[in-house]
Amino acid sequence: MNGGDDKVAAPAGPPQPLEWKFSQVFGERAAGEEVQEVDIISAIEFDKSGDHLATGDRGGRVVLFERTDSKDHGVPRRDLERMDNSLTRHPEFRYKTEFQSHEPEFDYLKSLEIEEKINKIKWCQTANGALFLLSTNDKTIKFWKVQEKKIKKISDMNVDHLKAVGNVSSSSNSSSSIPYLANGGLSIPPGGIPSLKLPVVTSNETSLMARCRRVYAHAHDYHINSISNNSDGETFISADDLRINLWNLEISNQSFNIVDVKPANMEDLTEVITSAEFHPTHCNTLAYSSSKGSIRLVDLRQSALCDSHTKIFEEHEAPGSRSFFTEIIASISDIKFAKDGRYILSRDYMTLKLWDINMDSGPVATFQVHEYLRPKLCDLYENDSIFDKFECCLSGDGLRVSTGSYSNLFRVFGCAPGSAEATTLEASKNPMRRQVPTPSRPSRSLGTSITRVVRRGADGVDANGNSFDFTTKLLHLAWHPTENSIACAAANSLYMYYA
Repeated sequence: MNGGDDKVAAPAGPPQPLEWKFSQVFGERAAGEEVQEVDIISAIEFDKSGDHLATGDRGGRVVLFERTDSKDHGVPRRDLERMDNSLTRHPEFRYKTEFQSHEPEFDYLKSLEIEEKINKIKWCQTANGALFLLSTNDKTIKFWKVQEKKIKKISDMNVDHLKAVGNVSSSSNSSSSIPYLANGGLSIPPGGIPSLKLPVVTSNETSLMARCRRVYAHAHDYHINSISNNSDGETFISADDLRINLWNLEISNQSFNIVDVKPANMEDLTEVITSAEFHPTHCNTLAYSSSKGSIRLVDLRQSALCDSHTKIFEEHEAPGSRSFFTEIIASISDIKFAKDGRYILSRDYMTLKLWDINMDSGPVATFQVHEYLRPKLCDLYENDSIFDKFECCLSGDGLRVSTGSYSNLFRVFGCAPGSAEATTLEASKNPMRRQVPTPSRPSRSLGTSITRVVRRGADGVDANGNSFDFTTKLLHLAWHPTENSIACAAANSLYMYYA
């Protein structure tokens, strides 16, 4: 130390909470405008690059959006670098195309209507400038190819119309006119006719065409709740309440059943599969969640039928805390792997939980999404809201997680060690209007307990003391894979935010 002049670098603390701003809205409805059931968004998914976004709705349509701000439009590199330094650009998207993915069907054997609602969308690897994606309703999965096709048109044909008319009118007066043959044809003079044009095919315009390449059907007796691509780029899984099937993208008439939880006697059924996802980098590993609040990790190398899991993640309830609603709210509605595959994020009715796949003793962090609803569980059960299935997502850097709630609200939590970030946002053009200053809470060290549980966001009241509207729920949202940008669905409107 030289007279105290040297400074010791302070350890890097948790990242600062993000300030979220409104970016775009598609399908914004006017005040008092009634929302059509078929227009309500039921699925959202970014592709791996983040340059494309797909949404599916209850009417069986898939709508694609493409990013516009990442295209340089011929701007010199030096100017682009100067722009990047002076202002931070955020993702901006525009409507690209849409197509009808599924139609309503009827199963005559079971006398069952199959609705066209899109349950999930997953992007596949791009090839030759074409986009590929999987979409599914309750029973049928489809593989789509979206590509720009040149529109071919035939240019002007044969003799120029005006000159032809002139030649016909002069033929009766002039001996130099084009002579007609007896059979009605033209006698071509030496040197040809300058006004004669042969048809030429031109293709100046392009149009986006969506074509269904394959249909994967008749493999599920129960409603499909998940599809997930494998990192090998060749296979994917589809999961319903009792089974998980493994498909090859190239083969639509055959699948392999890899998980089957159906008991010999259906009266012995105690839990169902609620969500399933492949590991992002290990093609032999997948995870699936259940209605009992557990997550099972499966290794496809162990056996053909993976009914025995390699690891199970579950949080044991505290003694004496059991109630009528315990099992209902413990049911996991969605799971997501972090980008590096080290962590799994799960969403049950009341909380978000972050799990380390190397530690099955309990979650490393638990985030209270809407703890103030706990006294109202009876009302939520009466109106069936307690069975709502909220999705969850992680940021690309793994530092934050997000999920939806009621009154078109969604929460963003920081999951870095020591972070106390717990933001409430509203799906509107003013996302921060529901924000209230929360009292500063001492952050607990992640090393103070065996399971390193952190609980945040349980404020005891809603965001501003406002009454909650259980009919407006934000079920579907997605985080951009490389930037702090979130796309979320509020009924038929797609809102996008950035930080």
